Amino acid sequence: MKDMIMDLQDPAALPDPTGRVTVVQTHISIVFVADAFVYKIKKPVNFGFLDFSTLEKRRYYCHREIELNRRLSRDLYLDVLPVTLQGTTHTLRKTGGEAVEYAVWMKRIPDDRLMKSVFARDEITENHLRQIAEVVAGFHAEAAMTPEITAFGSPQRFKINTDENFEQISRYIGITVSKKQFQGLKGWTEDFYRSNQSLFMERIAHGRIRDCHGDLHMEHICLTKDLPIFDCIEFNDRFRYSDTIADIAFLLMDLEYRGAADLARTLWDYYKDLAREEEMDALLTFYKVYRAVVRGKVNGFQVDDASIGEEEKERAVLTAKKYFELASSYIGI
Repeated sequence: MKDMIMDLQDPAALPDPTGRVTVVQTHISIVFVADAFVYKIKKPVNFGFLDFSTLEKRRYYCHREIELNRRLSRDLYLDVLPVTLQGTTHTLRKTGGEAVEYAVWMKRIPDDRLMKSVFARDEITENHLRQIAEVVAGFHAEAAMTPEITAFGSPQRFKINTDENFEQISRYIGITVSKKQFQGLKGWTEDFYRSNQSLFMERIAHGRIRDCHGDLHMEHICLTKDLPIFDCIEFNDRFRYSDTIADIAFLLMDLEYRGAADLARTLWDYYKDLAREEEMDALLTFYKVYRAVVRGKVNGFQVDDASIGEEEKERAVLTAKKYFELASSYIGI
């Protein structure tokens, strides 16, 4: 893996051999950022909820990523490219040979127009929030809804996600999350299921369980004219098959994580009006807690990632702690 990362940082190994190539790593991906394009390779990991452990699975999920993301960013996702060996050197150029990895090939998004970048410059406007609400509400209204998808809205099915979260987080108690926070969040979540069975079933009855985006936060929205929203969940259907409020809750939580509760309220008001939502404050809080816990969990996973350095691991721990603090604040811990 290290040899491949080094090889593909050489522009000559890429279809667009110009300029400088930078590498960005997450807990599941290695992303090579070139001048005009981006190439994303999936790491050979298995977290239970995600299984990229074989080359065939990684190839399949590369194609799945393109198919699903074209729903909200049709022109951004181009193709799946094989990584091959030319002698002993890895390349993404078409040289023939057997594939040793696969990469999703995308157009490069202008970094300065990502929602997180615009926010960092304090340039998010009410018009931006209105446009985002329009795109997301329209997407939710048209998103697939089948009996299979709808079943994931039941408390019993969604509880699989939250149970999995707490099981996987438990090993990081004292590292990224305190024992008090862990017990409080777990107990509150279980109480919510017991007290709100009918609310979950009402959402099913009203057709609110859809094939959503699943990872809707500020790093995945580009504030250009066509407003592409990208990088949805492709690796596990049950993370996309959800209540539409669970989808928008991720973005609202992300704004609040960055200290922008006022922008979150404005966005929610626009979305709620466009999506014709009733007052759903309790359910919205439930899903914001869920989303913050997920972000705390996945950042915590980097503690065990041998491919990143100690400084990066320390940053990941601090980020995870902040997400668990936010989740706890929603329920008064």
